[in-house]
Amino acid sequence: MAPRKVIITCAVTGSIHTPSMSPHLPITAQEIADAAIGAAEAGAAVVHLHARKPEDGQPDQSPEAFAPFLRVIKQRSNCVVNITTGGAPTMTVEERVKPAATFAPEVASLNMGSMNFGLYPMLARQKEFKYAWEKPYLEGSRERIFKNTFADIEYILTTCANNGTRFEIECYDIGHLYTLAHFADRGVVKPPFFVQSVFGILGGIGPHPEDVAHMKRTADRLFGDQYRWSVLGAGRNQLPIAAMAASMGGNVRVGMEDSLWLGPGQLAKSNAEQVAKARQIIEGLGLAIASADEAREILALKGGDKVGF
Repeated sequence: MAPRKVIITCAVTGSIHTPSMSPHLPITAQEIADAAIGAAEAGAAVVHLHARKPEDGQPDQSPEAFAPFLRVIKQRSNCVVNITTGGAPTMTVEERVKPAATFAPEVASLNMGSMNFGLYPMLARQKEFKYAWEKPYLEGSRERIFKNTFADIEYILTTCANNGTRFEIECYDIGHLYTLAHFADRGVVKPPFFVQSVFGILGGIGPHPEDVAHMKRTADRLFGDQYRWSVLGAGRNQLPIAAMAASMGGNVRVGMEDSLWLGPGQLAKSNAEQVAKARQIIEGLGLAIASADEAREILALKGGDKVGF
């Protein structure tokens, strides 16, 4: 029998970490493009993309910020491009959906519920900042709600309904799976669902093995064979959670959006390093990594020739 194929997603920059935390965090369009292509060459079938302002690294959800690196990635790689609709918790849903609505990617992320999203514990280990926006951004997460109401979720789904984009459905807690089931029952979103379970964000489900098992059991009960499961672990949880999920039949996500680290006290110098570590775990379990085209088949995607960039 051929080994089971595991999809590796790499989230190359995100909006959680700030530039002062690592000199290796991609900021400019060229850095983001190079990071995504490097991750794909290391084995990532899917790259999950945010944009940043090149002058200071602030999250930037304007389509104009995405365009330069989207074109370069498409020219240089066959990987599946996944554009965020999460953006940053400081943005409106109208801002957040614009890049996906503009560029009609094969995949877009979709957060499945409002939640506390605590970044402020990072202040305990980061005492100095290069840019004025960083500390208030982290501190503000003490009282900030990451707003993803039922109306917001439906707005994103219906805005992208006619462009063939499928969704990486990000579930930070058990209730988010039931919210997905609600929209599925209404026919607003169609299977197969690509469920990304998120573990270890302060405000969401924890990283304990029982949490991982509980998330999968619940998704199995709600969606049966109509979903494809993937996981991401925040911070030091990244690779342990990846190993658990791969051994349980899931797919994995790594990248500097979720963790800046390669090992204890060791900053990752590139997203590709994290992908290589995940690949080592997957292949060590006797499994194989999926190519981009195999991921397209597994996730029932429209193909890279049907995007708007």
